Amino acid sequence: MMWEKQELFDERLGRYQATIALEATDRMLIGAAGSNYFAEVYAGYTNQEVMYDSDKWMEAEIKFIRDFPEIDVLRSGRIWGPLFDAVDFKLYKLPGRDLPTKTQFQFVESERMKEDEYDLLIKNPVQFMTERFLPRALGILNEPGSARAITGLVKGGMAYVMMGQIMRQRAIRLQTEFGMPQPMTGVMLAPFDMLADGLRGLRGIMLDIRRRPEKIIEACEALIHDSVNNALALADPLKRYPIFMPFHRGCHPFLSPKQFETFYWPSLKKAMLELINAGYKIRAYLEGDWGPNWHYLLELPKGSVLCDIDSQGDIFQAKKDIGHHFCLTGGMPDTLLILGSPKEVKERVKLLCETVGKDGGFIINGGCGIPYDTKPENFRAMIDAIKEYGHYSDYIKPRVKPAPTASRGIINPTVVTPWESKLAELEGIIGDEQMIKEPWEMLERMAYSWMWLWSW
Repeated sequence: MMWEKQELFDERLGRYQATIALEATDRMLIGAAGSNYFAEVYAGYTNQEVMYDSDKWMEAEIKFIRDFPEIDVLRSGRIWGPLFDAVDFKLYKLPGRDLPTKTQFQFVESERMKEDEYDLLIKNPVQFMTERFLPRALGILNEPGSARAITGLVKGGMAYVMMGQIMRQRAIRLQTEFGMPQPMTGVMLAPFDMLADGLRGLRGIMLDIRRRPEKIIEACEALIHDSVNNALALADPLKRYPIFMPFHRGCHPFLSPKQFETFYWPSLKKAMLELINAGYKIRAYLEGDWGPNWHYLLELPKGSVLCDIDSQGDIFQAKKDIGHHFCLTGGMPDTLLILGSPKEVKERVKLLCETVGKDGGFIINGGCGIPYDTKPENFRAMIDAIKEYGHYSDYIKPRVKPAPTASRGIINPTVVTPWESKLAELEGIIGDEQMIKEPWEMLERMAYSWMWLWSW
């Protein structure tokens, strides 16, 4: 049985990798990235239950996989409420705590970086994070040095480790029991989005574009290094899966074409190339309408990015503009999955298979995911139609790609206390210095990455 599940895992992963790389494969991959929002509703759980009880989250996915065994990949990440409660995180409202139990979590817009703090962020990100941003983002730091603050930070660190263990055990179980690979591991925002989301906020960044454009550009450049290192720290060391990049503020008409070219693309391109040169693919969520801007992605290597086309985008235009260069996923309107009929779903899948997906390099999906209120009969119709119309070859057996040989890893990571400072405090090492230095630096890197976790 274990051998059969491993063979199924290898087949699915190989099909996923080949599809992203625009290579020939046996059939169209049946992907449901984002579908665990739907899986939870399908299994009868509220959002509060799956965000606070990891066992129920796992139960929901298991039921979903058993009822739809044809699925090749699921969504990987999930919000775990206790982590955010441990530090009194201010950027999210959570179901059951701040919102009705069946609703999604909500992002809270606010300026958590002041307009005069750009230079501090650029020149001393450690001081900026510890003295300015974190006290505004984490309620436990309202009284620095207090028992609540110290205990809250300890709880936040322990909860972060617990969440990582939950994710790890989930991935292992899905692989060994169900032959299910992950769609992505590791995550990175565009540098502009780091500013526009959790730091300056929507109002702040819109003012800065007019009042201090040079500071935005300088800050985006400064954020590349830490962004890449933090993404690599969470990425799959075997490089089997893409790194996830949700693009939040780069869509039209949030930025004009000139603003996109000036503020968004230069630092994003550099950051993406860093990940690609490290041997990783990227899964880019093009949230909103990216039609006027997605041609910039053609400056990246062919087959290096899997582009999720949102429902506001035109999947047929995307195929024409960038589909020859990148794998695309999407094409199923949310309204069709929610309100349509199985017959209409089947007709749409047939159209997509005969046009966008006729030569491969395409995964049928909703716009950046499957809506959580999708009709189950429509989801079943989508799968059955992909099986019927998405066949390519009887002579190709998908195989897992060997890990790329690119050796670029974490370079010059930012830390709070450099080893040289610690070494001076110790006044020398009696034994093997390297045995002490390596875990010290690893924990320093983890701590700094933990700080940036709260910025979005």
